[in-house]
Amino acid sequence: MDYRRLGGSGFSVPVLSFGTGTFGGKGEFFQAWGSTDVAEASRLIDICLDAGLTLFDSADIYSSGAAEEVLGEALKGRRNKALISTKATFRSGDGPNDVGSSRFHLIEACESALRRLQTDHIDLFQLHGFDAMTPVEETLSTLDDLVRAGKIRYVGCSNFSGWHLMKSLAVADRYNLPRYVANQTYYSLIGRDYETELMPLGLDQKIGAVVWSPLGWGRLTGKIRRGQPIPAGSRLHKTAEQGPQMEDEYLYRVVDALDAVAEETGKSVPQVALAWLLTRPTVSTLVIGARNEEQLRQNLGAIGWSLTAEQIKTLDAASARPLPYPYWHQSSFAERNPFPVD
Repeated sequence: MDYRRLGGSGFSVPVLSFGTGTFGGKGEFFQAWGSTDVAEASRLIDICLDAGLTLFDSADIYSSGAAEEVLGEALKGRRNKALISTKATFRSGDGPNDVGSSRFHLIEACESALRRLQTDHIDLFQLHGFDAMTPVEETLSTLDDLVRAGKIRYVGCSNFSGWHLMKSLAVADRYNLPRYVANQTYYSLIGRDYETELMPLGLDQKIGAVVWSPLGWGRLTGKIRRGQPIPAGSRLHKTAEQGPQMEDEYLYRVVDALDAVAEETGKSVPQVALAWLLTRPTVSTLVIGARNEEQLRQNLGAIGWSLTAEQIKTLDAASARPLPYPYWHQSSFAERNPFPVD
């Protein structure tokens, strides 16, 4: 397993991390993802640790906290071998303060996560979304208090727009508060919006991408192709409308290119899709998920080999999208304003 520094910090993380959205299985949405119990989670964690995958990602809203509970129980006796990241900000209860990035909610969310995870610290604590109702100064000073108390080690954000992130960094620099070193972001061969603004920002400000849904919301598993129905066991039957949308023909074009590269390399479609992401600037780690041992071992096969420059070019061309303004205009000034992936 290769390790990369997380953004501009001194913290190293494995290039593949394990997402626990499949743990717990509470509620219709998360049941569609999976319902891994403690025994199954322990086995998957065994495989991860044996492969050098030591970072496990969760969130307080995953199965209403059950995912963190399963992870904490499964890591009993080996917490020192693992890194834990989790997230808070989204609504976690019915009360008026059970949501957002206020001092009240973040402290309660952190304390609750520590109890569920059965640990005294969280290695990477991330805001799951931007809270425009709470002053950035209040949010960052709260994170600073939690860092100084030793309850969290590093801070990150997720699903922020460029101005959300840059405003937060400016406030952090002004008041000497913790800077976000991670941006947990949606990025895949069929979801390249991250490249237009957040990737250049990440390069400039030294923020590492923690990529969620690197297989495009389950569409790049190799089981979805032109002229075939969605497999009966796919979670897309229940979750497709709640995730990123795209035209069928665009998806099929990308899958065709993945098929071609997979044949050349002797690898699977998801392995090629993950390997492509690992060539991209700013990417620190890919959060992979698995409902069973077979899926996990399949995803672990994305490392230990490399795509050729020509294969990367093939995948780039198949997945290219027209740039929105002002990026299409900026592309004509590459002499002084180069795109990071050109």
